[in-house]
Amino acid sequence: MRLLVTGGAGFIGSHIIEAALEVGHEVAALDNLSSGKKQNLPAGVKLFEVDLRDRSAVSAAIGDFRPDMVSHQAAQASVSISVKSPLLDAETNVIGGINLLDACREFSVRKVVFASTGGAIYGEVPEGRFASEDMVPVPISPYAIDKLCFEQLLGVYRVHHGLDSCVLRYANVYGPRQDPHGEAGVVAIFFMALLAKRKITVFARREAGDPGCVRDYVYVSDVARANIAALSDDWNERVMNVGTGRAITTLELVKLMAACMGSEVTPGFGPMRAGDAERSVLDIKRFAARFGANVSLEAGLERTFAWYRSQG
Repeated sequence: MRLLVTGGAGFIGSHIIEAALEVGHEVAALDNLSSGKKQNLPAGVKLFEVDLRDRSAVSAAIGDFRPDMVSHQAAQASVSISVKSPLLDAETNVIGGINLLDACREFSVRKVVFASTGGAIYGEVPEGRFASEDMVPVPISPYAIDKLCFEQLLGVYRVHHGLDSCVLRYANVYGPRQDPHGEAGVVAIFFMALLAKRKITVFARREAGDPGCVRDYVYVSDVARANIAALSDDWNERVMNVGTGRAITTLELVKLMAACMGSEVTPGFGPMRAGDAERSVLDIKRFAARFGANVSLEAGLERTFAWYRSQG
């Protein structure tokens, strides 16, 4: 199988490429390198240095590689940036996505696997509940709205143009190679700050000083294996959550990370951030039925810390 991974030089995309190569797929990456890095790519993987907003360049890349399948990971991935600049988010996550879908139609791509958001698309998940795939989305940020918009566009292209697709809604993904210099990716940001002995900030769930927002953190290898499975002929899920179903506050996360380092940490506390849901935890019954147990948060944080420490 020939697989093109958009955002393939990025954090999640590069892990998907590694997993695809392990099962024998021929793989190429499409990435504008705004946050991705060439060194993330395994040797021999072709890179199309293309921005999704460049319609002709996207078409040329698809026409050159002629993939059977596309794993669509490229995105503007920050909720806070989407609130500050909704136009940028829509240009990348909606218009750029349409450019990709039209190129897939033009060159007879069989299927698109889309990286959506479980962490933002459902809106507020009440205490004690878990967001299932059947829950009506209530997005509260431009980022989540645009992800939902593209999910619906996939349905249009499936019905009217015969382009098969499925959606994977990710919880908060973490692991080696995550960029610590952006506004998304709290585990990477915190580990790099802790290693540099800089102060870290727990942003409020409701008011400064509380334990912070409640999230579901999923290790990147679980995300990669879901993406590879979604390419197979026996995949029959239109939408699947990819998470752990474990509710963790930001302060609890900090304590677990400090334990990995064998130290204690006293964080600072900040206000609520615009666009952040207070609580987001996923129902993972479909994921568990297919894949079994997740990588535990403790094990995933240990692996992630070891990688960041190894980077010097």
